[in-house]
Amino acid sequence: MSKKALITGITGMVGSHLADYILDNTDWEIYGVCRWRSPMDNVEHLLDKVNKKDRVYFEYADLNDQISLITVMQKVKPDYIFHLAAQSYPKTSFDSPIDTLNTNILGTCRLLEAVRATADCDPIIHVCASSEVFGRVKKEKLPINEECTFHPASPYAISKVGTDLLGRYYAEAYGMTVMTTRMFTHTGPRRGDVFAESTFAKQIAMIEKGLIPPIVKTGNLESLRTYADVRDAVRAYFLLVTQNPIAGEYYNIGGTYTCMVRDMLDTLLSFSPMKDQITVETDPERLRPIDADLQVPDCSKFKEHTGWEPEISFETTMLDLLNYWRDRVNKGEVFLTR
Repeated sequence: MSKKALITGITGMVGSHLADYILDNTDWEIYGVCRWRSPMDNVEHLLDKVNKKDRVYFEYADLNDQISLITVMQKVKPDYIFHLAAQSYPKTSFDSPIDTLNTNILGTCRLLEAVRATADCDPIIHVCASSEVFGRVKKEKLPINEECTFHPASPYAISKVGTDLLGRYYAEAYGMTVMTTRMFTHTGPRRGDVFAESTFAKQIAMIEKGLIPPIVKTGNLESLRTYADVRDAVRAYFLLVTQNPIAGEYYNIGGTYTCMVRDMLDTLLSFSPMKDQITVETDPERLRPIDADLQVPDCSKFKEHTGWEPEISFETTMLDLLNYWRDRVNKGEVFLTR
C-alpha cells in the first residue's frame, strides 16, 4: 500500500516543488492542505491529477481553524507530514505581527495537536522553521551552526522561533517523530514576488517587455546571503523524513554559494540583453526596520546525517527564476509593480 504524504502549504513555492519531487521519485499519494482561497498558480500543472484523483488530493483546511485540521488528519492519517504552510514574508510581518504569530506559532501547535487527537496516526513530521531564527548574528559566529543563539530580527523570525521550539517540544513531551529544519535562503521558479531575488527578476522581465521604466527598485543590497535552489531544498526535506529520522532533531540546511544581495542582483542583470540600460534605485518602502544581514550556514550536521549535497548552481537557479518571470510576462499576465 502506498504511503501518504500530507503537505501543508502545497500551493506555495516549496510545497509545489515538493509535490513534484514526490511524484517523480515515489509511489506515494500526496494530500495537499490548502485554504479555499489559496491561489493555484504554482500547482496549475497538478490540477489534472487532482481532478482525476490520480495520486494528488487537495484537502481544505486552515492553520487557524482547529476543527478543520482535525478533520483532515482523521480522514487522511498520513505517514509523513511536511509542515510548510506559514505567513512567510518577513517584511509583511512588521505590518501584521499578530496574524504572523498566530498563524505560525499557534497554527503549528494546532496542527500537532490535531495529530495527537487522531487515533492510529503516528506520522513522521517535518516542521519547517527558518534561518531567520538566528537573526542578527555576529561575524565571529559565521558560519552559523545549530547551536548559535537565536536573535530574531522580525515578527516573522520570532514566530519561527516558536515554531522551531514547538517541534522539539512535541517530540520530547509526547514521543512524536518531529524534526525541525532551519532552511537558509532558497529560491527558484515560483518564488513569491515579495522576496528580493524574485522581485528583481520580475522587474527585469517587465523592463525587457517595455512594461515599466528601466529601473530596478531595491531594498537593502548589503545583506550577506547563502543561496540554495528550491529543488535542492525539497530533496533535502525528503531525505529528512526517509533517512533514519530522529525525533527531536533540528538541522540547518542551505546552499554553498554566498554573496551580497547586490551581487545576486548583478547576476540577474548579467542575463538581460538590456543590462547596460537598466539602473538600480533604492526604494525606502522596501527596507525592513531591522534586518538579518549575515545568513551563512554550517550544514555539516544535516549533510553527515543524510548525505545530502546541493546540486544546482547559483547561476542556474537565478536564470531559471528570471525565465520563470519572463514566461509569465510573455503570457500577458498583469502584476503589481512590487
